Amino acid sequence: MGHDTIVDGMVKDGLWDVYNDFGMGVCAELCADQHSIMREEQDSYAIRSFERGIAAQNNGLFSWEIVPVKVSGGRGKPSIVVDKDESLAKFDAAKLRKLRPSFKDAGSVTAGNASVISDGAAALVLVSREKALKLGLQVIAKIRGYADAAQALELFPTAPALAIPKSILNAGLQTSQIDYYEINEAFSVVVLANQKQLDLNPEKVNVHGGTVSLGIFPQSSMLLAICMLKLLFMVLKHKNGKFGVGGICNGGGGASALVVELMPAARVGCSKL
Repeated sequence: MGHDTIVDGMVKDGLWDVYNDFGMGVCAELCADQHSIMREEQDSYAIRSFERGIAAQNNGLFSWEIVPVKVSGGRGKPSIVVDKDESLAKFDAAKLRKLRPSFKDAGSVTAGNASVISDGAAALVLVSREKALKLGLQVIAKIRGYADAAQALELFPTAPALAIPKSILNAGLQTSQIDYYEINEAFSVVVLANQKQLDLNPEKVNVHGGTVSLGIFPQSSMLLAICMLKLLFMVLKHKNGKFGVGGICNGGGGASALVVELMPAARVGCSKL
């Protein structure tokens, strides 16, 4: 007998600002207010993310990176093979625009223009040039530069705008040389605000969808970073690009960015890109 409390571990450990004692969605609302990004713009971005993700999936662009997983049907039912992201099939633009704000009255951030919560696993092999040559590995891409940046915790949505230019500088490149960008879609407003601050062409950002449509893993920034890099590799190959930048914010006010260079097709081999 007696009362007890159930704590949502995902929210407590991955989606909560412990210093300000509010959810990350409140930070997204603050970002929208600071950068004058309205609800309609966020919804339109989310719809575009889904449309881009669906188009990429229909064209088989994700198949190279997905390992099919057999899931038991239980109680004598046949097993199901999961070989594609399921969130895309649930997309309904009309319903998305009708959703209520999730974090404050009359707010602009909703479940529809925030990232889809999903589960999964990802792997990426990272080796030195010497080890790759020694083992005869087929190299997909190489790291040209990286950087970290941070600001106040509640301002985490725009931290990538600080890290991305530093990573390009560290790579010895100019912004004009970057072909495509992947910026974590924790919320639609995150990408919109960073695009605005960095003056990026929307046609070069998250061109095959992002975590709003494909899903996010709140408990693992490393897992999310790997998935973003795989998206970036695929985009560079499919769009005949050479240099790409991936930027990801975190709930502690910081962000990390990585510049990659796609290797020539002759050296990609069994990666199936």
